[in-house]
Amino acid sequence: MKPTLNPPKIVRLDADEVTGRIDQFGEMLHACVQDGASIGFIEPFPMAEAIAFWRNRVVPALRGDTRILFAALDEDRVVGTVQLDIDTMPNQHHRGDISKLMVRPDCRRRGIARLLMLHAEHHARELGRSLLTLDTRTDDSAETLYLSLGFECAGVIPDYARDPFSDQLSATTVMFKRF
Repeated sequence: MKPTLNPPKIVRLDADEVTGRIDQFGEMLHACVQDGASIGFIEPFPMAEAIAFWRNRVVPALRGDTRILFAALDEDRVVGTVQLDIDTMPNQHHRGDISKLMVRPDCRRRGIARLLMLHAEHHARELGRSLLTLDTRTDDSAETLYLSLGFECAGVIPDYARDPFSDQLSATTVMFKRF
């Protein structure tokens, strides 16, 4: 399906809505990993594993109200997503963790990742969170995006994650934003 040129609609989806679109989420995750995204998965990465991630890890967290998911919809197709993890210890209720920001490879360079991040940040503020944290592959394009959104680098951890296609290990940059 060819993406439209209109900006996508950013929506918050609950567990049932994600379950109803589980194939779209699986396809998006699979496409991102196939494109080299460092989002936790390595090749071989079958579609069934991509769908299982959403069904077994994300949907239960959404049901438990420990995670919030925003999706970018191009017409009715999921083209991007980001998650705000709010499952923090009692002394950390002021912060949230950003995870699994991804945009379908055929829909990139349209500002979708930025829109998703702005929605997640706005919602974090509404929840009274004053600190966001995340990690990203060092020198990845996402690192540039996060810096442009006001995130700061806390440090770099070497050899943090394996490349999706090889045994090469990549560093990760730990970032934060206060507001």
